[in-house]
Amino acid sequence: MQLRNALFLTVFVLLFVSCTHQEIKRPNIVIILTDDQGWGDISSHGNPDISTPNIDQLADDGARFHRFFVSPVCAPTRASLLTGRDHLRTGTQWVTYGLENMRADEETFAEIFRDAGYKTGLFGKWHNGSHYPMDPKGQGFDTFFGFKQGHWNNYFDTELEYNGNPVKTKGFITDVLTDSALAFIEHHREDPFLAFIPYNAPHSPFQVRESYFQKYKAEGLSDKNAAVYGMVENVDDNIGRIISILEALDLSENTIVVFMTDNGPNGNDRFNGLMKGWKAKVDEGGVRVPLFIKWPTQITPGRKVEELTAHIDFLPTLVELAGLDVRPQKPWDGRSFAPLIFQDNPNWPDRYLYTHQSRWDSLERYPASVRNNQFRAVRYGNDWELYDLKSDSSQSKNVAVLHPEVIENMSHSYLEWFEEVTTDLKGKTSIPVGYSQSPKSNLPAVESYFSEGLRFYGLSGWSNDWVTGWSAENQRIWWEIEVQEAGEFEVSIEYGLPEEEDGVEVRLQISGNEIKTNLAAHNAMEVPSPDRVERGEVYEKVWGWQKLGTMNLNQGEQKLEFQLIPRLNESSKFEIKSLELKRIN
Repeated sequence: MQLRNALFLTVFVLLFVSCTHQEIKRPNIVIILTDDQGWGDISSHGNPDISTPNIDQLADDGARFHRFFVSPVCAPTRASLLTGRDHLRTGTQWVTYGLENMRADEETFAEIFRDAGYKTGLFGKWHNGSHYPMDPKGQGFDTFFGFKQGHWNNYFDTELEYNGNPVKTKGFITDVLTDSALAFIEHHREDPFLAFIPYNAPHSPFQVRESYFQKYKAEGLSDKNAAVYGMVENVDDNIGRIISILEALDLSENTIVVFMTDNGPNGNDRFNGLMKGWKAKVDEGGVRVPLFIKWPTQITPGRKVEELTAHIDFLPTLVELAGLDVRPQKPWDGRSFAPLIFQDNPNWPDRYLYTHQSRWDSLERYPASVRNNQFRAVRYGNDWELYDLKSDSSQSKNVAVLHPEVIENMSHSYLEWFEEVTTDLKGKTSIPVGYSQSPKSNLPAVESYFSEGLRFYGLSGWSNDWVTGWSAENQRIWWEIEVQEAGEFEVSIEYGLPEEEDGVEVRLQISGNEIKTNLAAHNAMEVPSPDRVERGEVYEKVWGWQKLGTMNLNQGEQKLEFQLIPRLNESSKFEIKSLELKRIN
């Protein structure tokens, strides 16, 4: 009897341990996000001109979301995906000038999953802050390989960043990013891992391998669309590589794979399901994007989700799918759509989804939109329009006069929402400087303020731009910075200066401290770029670097001011790309 009881107890313990082990075995997570790929840039959405077999198969093997909505541009979408919150709450408003920065105290899915024991890695484009602690390392990613800005200048043999250090790469950027992600997955095959792979394709500049480009040129497409479709097909091939390694490592069954895009297509001449709008537009075609989720052991293949879902729902859903017990540090605006994946008749009440196109500083200046199950209310300018999307999915007929009560309710609700989410939003944040985890701080020209007459070279001031137009002695450029801890800093400048202006004098001032020195000439030469069509952004240059001197910086917020002193008040061809502050004491 005692032997039988002992055997019974042993079997019970082994079964208990086995079940407990199975219960706590968290699923791995792979999140693939593409940049400027629209809803229609997928063959299974009815596009006859593009080939995306791996993306289509991923959708067939899991859940396909038919009405998933994001923001109309990159950085706001990413902020909401990362935090489960409306992007304006997080400080992220736009895509440049520092308005893309997300506050460091926002809690991301990387921080949540890292704290739950996951290994976290990001491979690609960040675009929510280039400065620690707003950067990937400060926001929960153990491994970061890619770039932090809104776009990158060149896609072949380019220089990227690996955990704070520059790395010269060989090959096409999408392939290189995938290589790094695959190495991360293989290295952490025994750990639960979260791999976030935000590809920058098919964002401009439009660069792609010859074989992909010629395939679509042979179909009669324009150079731009041939490049875009080629870039998307290259992404699709790399998604096939990701799926293959998960299968080869026997990880597929316990890995959630997500595919989505960040906004509508970067062009109005591509197939987009007859929807109105494209990137940066608040209409359906600018904010409705693909979302596919595959989890072989849990999600029934071919699942179709018709309910209204959004980027703010993504984090709460990930947490529920992984079985994490999380109390968010800040309230989520979204809700988990896990019931839509697993239940046949889920309780999913209708709601309003709000879209604000740009900055907080003028409610009337920027386009706005509100969406529910049936209607989309849109404002470009002062007047609201209303579209019944159940009967008019292309937004061809404004029915505001037929439904005055609907337009009144939706527009009033939008105004209340906007006032609430911008309560603590006062413009762009100061640039953080002096953290021990990041002794170097780069102050890019695109995050500066400057006096009249100065301008961005590329006019729009997208990422990687610089300031030019120096023509008067009193012109200044300055940065609002916040020094975490007082200390001594070495200051360097990234710039271009023609030979005939060798020895021009510059002055740097902050809180009563001053540096005066002369700049040596450096002709900033443009880097040849294999663009298929002319780009809208600036081209890459080889900039000069020069140390200006050292300064003692006090703790707290202050203004760092730079002044060029041209000879005899003559115009100068001087160009400033950035300043760098390096803590030395």
